[in-house]
Amino acid sequence: MNCVICGTVKNCGPFLNRVFNNMEKIGTLFQDYRILIYYDNSTDDTLNTLKAYQLQNPKLEFYVNKSPVSPYRTHNIAKGRNFCINTIKEKYSTYKYFIMMDCDDVCASDIKLNVLYKNLRRSGAWDALSFNKQSYYDIWALSIYPYTFSCWHFQSNEPWNKYINKLLYAVPKNSLIKCYSAFNGFAIYKTEKFLNCYYDGRLRIDYIPPKLLQANIRVSGPLKLNNSHEDCEHRFFHYSAIFKNGAKIRISPEILF
Repeated sequence: MNCVICGTVKNCGPFLNRVFNNMEKIGTLFQDYRILIYYDNSTDDTLNTLKAYQLQNPKLEFYVNKSPVSPYRTHNIAKGRNFCINTIKEKYSTYKYFIMMDCDDVCASDIKLNVLYKNLRRSGAWDALSFNKQSYYDIWALSIYPYTFSCWHFQSNEPWNKYINKLLYAVPKNSLIKCYSAFNGFAIYKTEKFLNCYYDGRLRIDYIPPKLLQANIRVSGPLKLNNSHEDCEHRFFHYSAIFKNGAKIRISPEILF
């Protein structure tokens, strides 16, 4: 079984070598692997670091974006992640897994490879799997009943924090938590369940089932859209895979980094 490890980078220079070290460790769990990076213009040494590492590890492929960037961060990240998905479609569609991975400090500490290995061995329980972290949780990417939409588009995001933190430490370590969307800096996917999906960083409500949106409003109060143009790009990607392919999106309470 093979895997493509994907990332988008901009001003990630201080962390890249440690992230690449973790990617190499991940690669040892597979028969073959590739590293696929989408680069946006940076003000640090990110590009030089990519070039230097490619000389050491020819499994790295990176693309330099030369088109104008959006003023909205999630739009740019979605564009980069979609480039990775399209490349997987074109070149690596037979690879069983792909990984989306942040390339900054979030994934720069030493990876607990045994945690990932253990969960690969029970891959029948998930189609997308993310993990807990010691210091924070990525609540913007999180959609879990009844908190099924964006935490930043209600009066307070505190309910998301309280709910997920209580849940993560209440379930047994070997349990997996069912959700609609989660990322937390790293997620592994079964390729076949996601190749017909794409990321969207725009604020969209049209794809959220009304019953789920109303459940969120009941526990969090009215929506506060305020002419916002952004939502976490992972949410649309994960919901799409559920609707199109019946994908099982899960969270492990174990800590990977």
